[in-house]
Amino acid sequence: MVESVVYGFTLGAILYLFSIGLSLTFGTMKIINFAHGMAYTLGVYFFITFLRVIPGAFSISALLAVLCMIPVAYIVERLIIRRLYGESLDYAIIATYAVLLIGTDFIKFVWGNVPQQVSDPVGLSISIFNFLIPVYRLIIVAVAAVLFVGINILLRTTIIGKIVVAALEDADGVRCLGVNVSKHFSIVFIFGTLLAVLGGILYAPISAADPYMWLSILLIAFAVVILGGMGNLNGTFVSAFVLGITMAITGRFWSQAADTIVFVVMAIVLIFRRRVA
Repeated sequence: MVESVVYGFTLGAILYLFSIGLSLTFGTMKIINFAHGMAYTLGVYFFITFLRVIPGAFSISALLAVLCMIPVAYIVERLIIRRLYGESLDYAIIATYAVLLIGTDFIKFVWGNVPQQVSDPVGLSISIFNFLIPVYRLIIVAVAAVLFVGINILLRTTIIGKIVVAALEDADGVRCLGVNVSKHFSIVFIFGTLLAVLGGILYAPISAADPYMWLSILLIAFAVVILGGMGNLNGTFVSAFVLGITMAITGRFWSQAADTIVFVVMAIVLIFRRRVA
């Protein structure tokens, strides 16, 4: 059970890193961004490529992969996402899903369909209640916790952060104050994309990378965002870990229902929330 809980925290950390970008883009731009899955997967393949060129340099390869995704995120936001501001959600779903499929085919064309393995960069375990827990998984949880604190500090203390927080409440009102919201939306989009890439890189040693690796996390991440509240960054953090632990414990006793339980929990919460409202 201890291993399941630790794995649940690990999964929750990855879900948080992936979901925070979805929560930000929907909360500020009102856009459902399926292209997030493309960035998540493409970043991992960049990372694996750099890791082969610089064997053993996990951190450097991760940094290079994240940096490579900055222009990709900017191009997607500038050419596609920005044209969807104020449009129907249907347009956003179709356009971003098209980007996801194009990105997936590009990955298959360049790297092929064969799953890519990444070894544990730490390779150490510690004993907790007589159970061996990989140190690497604890590091993932620590990274997510540090980023959560850091994001909250940035949102509360920086000008960009305060504009983003205000835009989460009323983007039109922020525009009326003469603020160039589109520029700040670009920063938010790129930042959220890079967090998703980091999540994919950290998860690669636990789960093999393949062109469709986004499939196992994208819908669950949307459930995290809905459960936590669209644009509610603290709620996203809590719901990510709650669902991650729920999936891990369910998988221990009934592996076939591990993914399904996410949507069962989401449905129960939404029904309860509606009745309370």
